[in-house]
Amino acid sequence: MTYHAKVTPGGKVVIPAELRRDLGIRDGDSLMLEKDKNGGLSVKTFEQVVREEQRRFRAAVGPDYSVKQFLADRASDWPAD
Repeated sequence: MTYHAKVTPGGKVVIPAELRRDLGIRDGDSLMLEKDKNGGLSVKTFEQVVREEQRRFRAAVGPDYSVKQFLADRASDWPAD
């Protein structure tokens, strides 16, 4: 579905209420804006960006990688006392 948004004085963009409800955007949420290669604009919630990065990280390190394993992997980099 296509929505219309208007830029108000000061550069504020009003996102239609129906779209905010559908996307789970609430007052005070942080949104991330990104210009795509075609000059378009992508709008994502901060939570969406975090989930996307978590999926990329899991794909890179595997589903069983943990903080404990990370610390063990890095222990050899630490200077001995």
